[in-house]
Amino acid sequence: MSLTDREYMRFSRHIMLDECGESGQSTIKNAHVLIVGMGGLGCAAAQYLAAAGVGTLTLVDHDQIELSNLQRQILYTEKDIHSAKVEVAKIKLMAMNSHLNVKAVHQSVFNINLNMMLNNIDVVLDCTDNISARHFINQACVNTQTKLVSASAIQGQGQLISFDFSQHRSPCYQCLVPDKTQVESSCSSLGVFSPLLGVMGSLQAAEVVKLLLNQHQTLNQLLCFDSWKMEFKSISLKADLDCECCGE
Repeated sequence: MSLTDREYMRFSRHIMLDECGESGQSTIKNAHVLIVGMGGLGCAAAQYLAAAGVGTLTLVDHDQIELSNLQRQILYTEKDIHSAKVEVAKIKLMAMNSHLNVKAVHQSVFNINLNMMLNNIDVVLDCTDNISARHFINQACVNTQTKLVSASAIQGQGQLISFDFSQHRSPCYQCLVPDKTQVESSCSSLGVFSPLLGVMGSLQAAEVVKLLLNQHQTLNQLLCFDSWKMEFKSISLKADLDCECCGE
């Protein structure tokens, strides 16, 4: 679908960009993005994707809002406590952009047919907070050759990486973290600096829009951010030929 006159005005600052233009904004409008995990990362990423004009967002999360979430999960307020995250997020995101189509899936990612769902998805955002979910999502994206943007945040440290599995010999998340059973720290046990979730979630949204616009400059680059020192580091990741997920 092409842009309406109102959409042309609303997204004019994107349309001015050489990397986007009117055709790029139309691509964003017709895109379908899946966000798994509507915690701190998902809240930030979803708002920027809604504002950027992504046409359809599917949100997957089984959790309800708790008081301790409010320190960093900025879509929610005190009156939302005990409500399903995806249902509250759907209402608030659609209030930001009335043309946005939001599908709320109040289930664990392990309880849905993710491979089938990905048949209609352009990019997946992994905004989860545990190793098992990340490996599960990664495997499904490899199986279906769906683009994946994964991020994490703990204490003051953030990580971000993007994959396009349609590309020959693309690495995957399991190449980066091969051990599916490793003990993982969580913000509930070690804490997390609240603005860090906004930074990493916004970076995820930026990566998604870039992938939709075929801007692939940062694929397979692990970006590490130290929020205390305000330092970024980037590390190139290559495919592990012995990887159990994507290897030969």
